This record gives sequence, C-alpha cells and structure tokens, in this order.
Amino acid sequence: MSLIKGLPPLVAGFLALCLALSAFASPGAAQETPSRFTLATHDGKYLDESALRGRPYVLFFGFTSCPEVCPTALYELSQVLAELGPEADRLKVLFVTVDPARDTPDQLAAYLGAFDPRITGLYGSEAETTAAAASFKATYRRVPQPDGNYSMEHTAVLFLVDAQGRIADAIDYRAPLEAQLARLRRLLGTS
Repeated sequence: MSLIKGLPPLVAGFLALCLALSAFASPGAAQETPSRFTLATHDGKYLDESALRGRPYVLFFGFTSCPEVCPTALYELSQVLAELGPEADRLKVLFVTVDPARDTPDQLAAYLGAFDPRITGLYGSEAETTAAAASFKATYRRVPQPDGNYSMEHTAVLFLVDAQGRIADAIDYRAPLEAQLARLRRLLGTS
C-alpha cells in the first residue's frame, strides 16, 4: 500500500479499486470457456450454451426441409430417448437449424412436433448460425436446385457435450440404435 500513497489521488483510488475487485474474482474466471452459441428457441426464448453447464446435452445441426438425414436422425434420437426413459430427462436435446431463412419458430415447432417433445429447436441469424456451427467444427452450405429452390448440405452427427461443456463424443446419424443408446448412457454416466 505504500506504493499507492505516492501516486496522484485519482490514480491511487483507481489502483486500490482494481486490487479490491481482484480479491473477489474467482481464480478460474478468466479461463472460463466462452459460450459456443446464443440462439433463440422455437418458443421464442434465448438459450446461451453457458446456461447448460452442469447438464449434458446433445446437439444436431439440420433443417426442416431435409428429405432424409434430419428426419431419420431425429426419429432415431427419439427412439433412443424413449429407450432411456426417465434418464433422458437429464439431457437437453437441441436441433439447430442451418436454414434460418425458411425455418421460422413456427416451422421448427411444427416440424419437431413429430419427434420426442424433449427436442428443442434453435435458430438464429445467418451470422449466429455460422458461429455456432464453426464452434462445433460443423459445416453447412446452400445447394441450388434445378427448380430454383435450394437444399442444404450439413454435418450429420449428433454432438454429445458433457456437463462441463466439453464435446465428449460425436455419433454419425446412421449409427445403430444400440450404439447411440450406449454412447448416451456413457454421456449420462449410467453405463
């Protein structure tokens, strides 16, 4: 504190405040992992990945106009959740649209109504979607169709994120039901 006494009052006051505040900061706060995404849910709320810390989750990138991959993946995932029973309630399951131009909240809600109700749809702006995908090293791109419409190519894996926010595993959407079940149980710590 003798160093502070020799400084001009304004500088000394600022330095004393900084020292006092640093005493209250947790040691790991500066190294906290930043959130991978902040996206809106299909029911209009915002979800930041940091809100999921302490709870494992499954995340899948796709779009509602997908002819095969997405409905197959979500159907299989719904079967796995049913097989897990009450254990599945410990998971948060997220479907992130890579087609925010067409997948409105109403469209997402209607589409997800065909699958397990524990699956939450997420959407964002193009920039938010790109950032979320990049943080998982997932890719997607718009593919023009001859009729003037378009489809989307995208990474087709289920990302399994542990309670600490680390990507623990990734399951190809074509993996057999038994393999998906075993890996989700491992994520939950029940295998």
